[in-house]
Amino acid sequence: MDIVITTIFPPTPGAIAISQELAKRGGTLWVMGDRKGPTDYPLPQVRFFDIESQLGLPFRLARRLAEKSYTRKNLGYLLAIEQGARVLVETDDDNVPLPGFWEERRARLAVRRVLRPGWCNVYRYFSDARIWPRGFPLEEINPSLSQPLDSASLQEAECLVQQALADANPDVDAVYRLTSPLPIHFEVRDPVALTGGCWCPFNSQNTTFFAPAFPLLYLPSGCTFRMTDIWRSFVAQRCLWAMDSQLAFTPATMRQERNEHHLLRDFEDEVPGYLHNQEIRMVLESLSLQPGRNVAEVCENLQRCYAGLVQANLLPERELELVDAWIQDLRSLVG
Repeated sequence: MDIVITTIFPPTPGAIAISQELAKRGGTLWVMGDRKGPTDYPLPQVRFFDIESQLGLPFRLARRLAEKSYTRKNLGYLLAIEQGARVLVETDDDNVPLPGFWEERRARLAVRRVLRPGWCNVYRYFSDARIWPRGFPLEEINPSLSQPLDSASLQEAECLVQQALADANPDVDAVYRLTSPLPIHFEVRDPVALTGGCWCPFNSQNTTFFAPAFPLLYLPSGCTFRMTDIWRSFVAQRCLWAMDSQLAFTPATMRQERNEHHLLRDFEDEVPGYLHNQEIRMVLESLSLQPGRNVAEVCENLQRCYAGLVQANLLPERELELVDAWIQDLRSLVG
């Protein structure tokens, strides 16, 4: 198993637990440091790259990414892919794996497919609490809390991106954290897959990408830290439809022991999402993407999505330079 995290801390309980389990099972924990943080990461099964090591990598993206940025995680994806990863799992260093985290991951799984287009608050399928995922549009929260999650009977489907939930301190936004109780423990229920036209944000905290979807790993730099994985998730969902694949949500396989956060600073970082997530959906839905799933086709669709967001002034022009660098690096590894 190849697992990617980024950190500015010495080894945390979550990273130690992952490392110990990988020592038994085999696999690699790829750890991307930054200007602030440890100079080494003395755990088994770990490949640690501090900022200087990253700057020396042969990737075009290595010197173009900003320092002090979560998006340096992009380099961890490339390193894992370079070493032959076919399934890539990403998480954060404040997540502790539960036993289910180590189960074999398959692209095809039995799911309940959500057929209704529009926004879908998947957290409500796994919990009766008044809860929603980070990145869910504020104006859609109340309707989503009173609307049942209509899903088809259990059937097998290919889901090239799979978001597993996290218990205790799940990924919710600052509005929820400032107004509502935690911890939350999700119910163990059948996985849910979202069909084309159905939207729900997913994060980078407990997420599996299978090889055909590797181009969709790219984390954008032209937005805030709290939005980079969320805005990536919208682009990824739009591209998955063109691949004739789906996004799945599965029960919790992590417990989050959240690193210290300043909630009002989180709120400030989330404001662009509160204001623009609905617009991003509309921009992406309006794009004409080509069906296909080879690397060239998926990368072309990725470029079209980011070009659409730049044209709508939702991301800066420089984002396209980074997307191009990502694609060139990726294609040098996988053809």
